[in-house]
Amino acid sequence: MGKEFVKNVTAMDEDFAQWYTDVVTKADLIDYSSVRGCMIIRPYGYAIWDNIKNELDNRIKETGHENVAMPLFIPESLLQKEQDHIEGFAPEVAWVTHGGTEELGERLCVRPTSEVLFCEHYKNIIHSYRDLPKLYNQWSNVVRWEKTTRPFLRTLEFLWQEGHTCHATEEDAQEETIKMLDVYGELCENVLAIPVVKGQKTEKEKFAGAKRTYTIESLMHDGKALQSGTSHHFGDGFAKAFGIQFTDEEGKLQYVQQTSWGFTTRIIGAMIMVHGDDRGLVVPPKIAPTQVMIVPVAQHKEGVLDFAYQLKETLSSVVRVDIDASDKKPGWKFNEYEMKGIPLRLEVGPKDMEKNQVVLVRRDTGEKMFTPVEQLQTTITETLNDIQNNLLQKAKHHREERTTEVTDFDTFAKTLEEQPGFIKAMWCGDEKCEETIKEKTGATSRCIPFEQERISDNCICCEKEAETLVYWAKAY
Repeated sequence: MGKEFVKNVTAMDEDFAQWYTDVVTKADLIDYSSVRGCMIIRPYGYAIWDNIKNELDNRIKETGHENVAMPLFIPESLLQKEQDHIEGFAPEVAWVTHGGTEELGERLCVRPTSEVLFCEHYKNIIHSYRDLPKLYNQWSNVVRWEKTTRPFLRTLEFLWQEGHTCHATEEDAQEETIKMLDVYGELCENVLAIPVVKGQKTEKEKFAGAKRTYTIESLMHDGKALQSGTSHHFGDGFAKAFGIQFTDEEGKLQYVQQTSWGFTTRIIGAMIMVHGDDRGLVVPPKIAPTQVMIVPVAQHKEGVLDFAYQLKETLSSVVRVDIDASDKKPGWKFNEYEMKGIPLRLEVGPKDMEKNQVVLVRRDTGEKMFTPVEQLQTTITETLNDIQNNLLQKAKHHREERTTEVTDFDTFAKTLEEQPGFIKAMWCGDEKCEETIKEKTGATSRCIPFEQERISDNCICCEKEAETLVYWAKAY
């Protein structure tokens, strides 16, 4: 029965896209809805998001931000106020044209993002330098009418947080933009065990309406990149469009400097594709809804279930623990919790009770450990920490293996086909070269990394003098 359970998952190296679809459905993360491109996030999937959300929300509040809630709908006239912004989002906007049976006097946009809503509000509440900075964040759903969709990675509707802040000076806004990018990077590496490359987006790839966009980029198992979080410096563009002004300390009117930054449920897709394997999901302990699953063996025998429940009670003070006392066979349970990626499985049966021990099985390595009950709390805590660290180191190793320095275009194209991953190559700064690379290879500029190197003097495309190092990759 257990073997059949795993057979239902396509091997990663056989068809990665199908493997991903198998995992998100069979691990009970999502179900498909009747609306194309929309997903039902099931309790297990939402519990993972809840843990990510709580970790990030704490960090957002620790940096002085407050949570608010903005409307779901945006009047068309309001959206039109910042032209670069509306032009960038126009293809993805969903419109409400009727209320009941009556046609609306003005179309309402179902928010794809909330810049204009925050701007309208900030205009009403910011008057003096004493009102600054305004550090707001909201947790919400947004809608973007995507042509091609995939659960978590790209859906018509998704969950996220979006921070929107106003500052008195350009320097303060820049500091905020980088600070929040660092928050995202720290969360990815220390909580999700996903290593990231930090950098700035090119002009072509930056957010519509932004002065500068910064990103954290991660690498999936199949060598494709995933933009895992972005932070935008808006300057005063939106402020001028919406008239958000304040009186400075000298009594002069100034426009505010703004930022925006966002982190979405697509990070669950990243977690799946970075850590998963042919047996299914692998969830980092820090965000696992259940860190330890107790599976009683021969639970019909006297005392086994009682002993298992005692263990659960003992462990509940140090870890998130659950027990499966259902009548399914142990082999089926083992496969189910491997599929769900639960970090540690605890097996206990009559022979273990006699020896006052349990069997611990790691999801990341499959290693079995026979552990005395009196050492259980300490061993589990240490093992979960080791699993968390091992997942990060494994992901870093994979990224290093799949990161290639290239100095000529032919090698660039060949590497993308034979060893997909991050390609570090020099660029002249001309958007035409960026477009040519995408047209000929399918790779896009992922970011201009903060950590710069000069691996060549010439642009990878036109061979003119290079301006900067860029990370390139095919991406989700």
